[in-house]
Amino acid sequence: MNDVPSELLDFIRTGSKFLIAGHKEEDGDCVGSQLALCSVLKRLGKEAIPCSAGPFKRTEVKPYEKYFCTTMDEKLREGARLIITDCNEIERTGDLAPFLKGLPAAFIDHHKAGQDELLKNSGPFYICESAPSVTLLILHLMDALGLQLSVEEAEYLLFGLCTDTGFFRHGDTASCETFEAAARLVCAGASPRRTYQTIYGGKSLGSRHFLGSILSRTESFFAGKLLVTTEEYDEIQLYGAEGRDSDALYQLLQAVDGVEAIAVIRQEKPDTCTVGFRSREDADVAAVAAYLGGGGHKNAAGASVSGTIPQLKTKILELFADIFQDKQSDIPGK
Repeated sequence: MNDVPSELLDFIRTGSKFLIAGHKEEDGDCVGSQLALCSVLKRLGKEAIPCSAGPFKRTEVKPYEKYFCTTMDEKLREGARLIITDCNEIERTGDLAPFLKGLPAAFIDHHKAGQDELLKNSGPFYICESAPSVTLLILHLMDALGLQLSVEEAEYLLFGLCTDTGFFRHGDTASCETFEAAARLVCAGASPRRTYQTIYGGKSLGSRHFLGSILSRTESFFAGKLLVTTEEYDEIQLYGAEGRDSDALYQLLQAVDGVEAIAVIRQEKPDTCTVGFRSREDADVAAVAAYLGGGGHKNAAGASVSGTIPQLKTKILELFADIFQDKQSDIPGK
């Protein structure tokens, strides 16, 4: 794990007011890192304001929406410094981006660094691609600042850590530091049981019906190496954003024997799709997402693309054909 840069520590120590932002469509790691960092800054005597463009679609993050400022004005910007967590580009903060640009900024992230953006920003950045979550980087930042965990901070940090590790499903033999950090958070008062219920509980019966429908459409390609399924526009309108349960969907599909990668295509609007990717071991879905204008990790990534499900599906199959060195025999129309 990278050491916390001294430039970031100086950035925090010499500032008095901070806006803490994250990527649009917050997830647990983004929410947990923002709220924990705000708590840390307030304990240092700073003014700290968590900001988000939302939307808070996921059931697990919906209860935290009330803590965030969702609109910006010039008064809020006055004298403020900006820290962005869980992404390394201001543009990924969504509708907040126009208001945040021009502020002295720092980034804390575990995604592949956008070096051009970071260098252009010229502010401090703490990027560690090997970190399982940004909340773990916030824990290291607290250590560097000489602070002990509060119960509330431990809860926020465990929430983010469990979100991005799939409640530790994605760990391997190099994950000892992850479990050591989790033990520290539990010792400080965080409850694994409450965290599990927050992430995986509170689902509606309709969301289970929606999940079953998505599973029923799953198709297999490249001798079972790739699974592709879709979320249709009319279903999204019927069940709403709260009907989604992406983690459960990926978990069920990754249990299929022989599968190496998964693509879930969602028709968000009549002319716009998003796609979520997951993979095992060697399949680099971040490269596929990047080609589509998105990004993420080697084994978990996504993108937003103009077009319809059939158009995007064909393109995705072409990209995975290169990964699996297939002759594209499974691609419709080939």
